[in-house]
Amino acid sequence: MSKKAIALHRKLKGKIFIQSKISNLTPKDLKLIYTPGVASVCKEIINNPDSKYTLTSKGNNIAIITDGTRLLGLGNVGADASLPVMEGKSVIYREYGKLNAFPICLNTTNKKKIIDTICAIEPVFGAINLEDIESPKVLEIHTELEKRLEIPVFHDDGQGTAIVTLAGLINAVKIVKKNLSEIKILVVGAGSAGYFIGKLLNFAGCKNLILLDSKGVIYKNRKTNMTKYKKEIAKLTNPKENGQLADVIKKADVFIGVSGIKDLLKPKMIKTMNKNSIVFALTNPYPEINPDDAKKGGAKIVATGSFLYKNTINNAIVFPYLMRAILDLKIQKITMNVLHATSLAIAKTISCQKLSPNNIIPSIENKALQKNITNSLKNLQS
Repeated sequence: MSKKAIALHRKLKGKIFIQSKISNLTPKDLKLIYTPGVASVCKEIINNPDSKYTLTSKGNNIAIITDGTRLLGLGNVGADASLPVMEGKSVIYREYGKLNAFPICLNTTNKKKIIDTICAIEPVFGAINLEDIESPKVLEIHTELEKRLEIPVFHDDGQGTAIVTLAGLINAVKIVKKNLSEIKILVVGAGSAGYFIGKLLNFAGCKNLILLDSKGVIYKNRKTNMTKYKKEIAKLTNPKENGQLADVIKKADVFIGVSGIKDLLKPKMIKTMNKNSIVFALTNPYPEINPDDAKKGGAKIVATGSFLYKNTINNAIVFPYLMRAILDLKIQKITMNVLHATSLAIAKTISCQKLSPNNIIPSIENKALQKNITNSLKNLQS
C-alpha cells in the first residue's frame, strides 16, 4: 500500500487545484471580474460588509490549519510532511461537502504566531479547521480563536472525533441493550481527542466515566502530569476507582482508545470487562488492539479509526457534512449542543433494522448524512 500511495501522489503532483467557475473566459468577462468592473464589487462590500458572503467565495471557503506537530500516528513531522494529509482532507471536503478547503501548513510552532496568522487570514474564509497540532497547545489556540474570530472554529481531531465516537456508541449500546447513563466507560488518552470525548460523553449523560493518561486515572487533586484541561475533565468525571488501565478495565462496559499507542489493550484485559463489551480502538494508523484479537478476548462490538476494518469510527464522516451545514445555517460557534445534535444525526442515519455488531456507523458515502446533520442543526435554531 505504501508504494501505491507514493506512486499515486507522484503521478498527481498534488491532489488539489483552484478552478475558475467561468468557462471560456472572454475580454468582456475580464472587464467584469477584474478591472474596471470589480471595483464596484469592492465598494459594495465596503458599504455593506455582509455582502462579502454573497459576492465572494468566503462563505464556501475553509482554512485547514496545521503546524505538523501531531500528525496522524507519526507525531511531529513538520509543515512540509503534513501537506499530503491536509491535501487529502481538502479532497474530502470538496467531494462530500462541496467546500473549498485550503491546506495551510505553517512553518512555526509558536502558539501566538499561529493565532495571529489565523486571525490575519480570516477575511478569506468562512470557517477554520484546526488539524494535527499538539495538545494542549491546540486547545489553547482553539479557545483563543473562539474569542477573537466571528467565524466558526472547528477542532477536528478533538470535536470531530468526539462526535463520531458518541454516534457509534449510541448505536452500539442499542445492540447490547445497555444504557449510556449506567455503563462504565473508559477513555484512554487525554490529548485533545480524549478531552472532547470526555466532555461530550458527559454532556450526553454518561455518568460512570473514567479518563486515563500515561500516568493512569485522571482524578481531582491529582498532583502529577495535570494541565488545566485535565483538571476540567477531572471535575466532569467521577471515578470511584484508581490505578492503571489493567486495574480499572475490570467490569467496564466500554473501552475507547485515543492513546496513540499500538497494542496497548490486551485480550486478557477484555476478558475482565463486563459481558457484551464494546471496544473502540481508534488510534491511527495502528489501533490499541487488532479487531480480531479484541473479539477473541470477548468483545461484542469492535471499531477502529481505520478504513481497513469494519465499523470505522473516523472523523472523515463528520467534517465535510458538519461544516457544510454550519456554513449554510450561518452558525457562528460550535457549541456542545451542536456536537451532540450532530452525533444524534449520524447515529440515526442507520436504521434500527440495519444495526448490527459490524454495522454501527454509516459509510462516508451515505447520502442521508448531509440531510440528517443539516436538519438536526436547523432544529437547534428553531
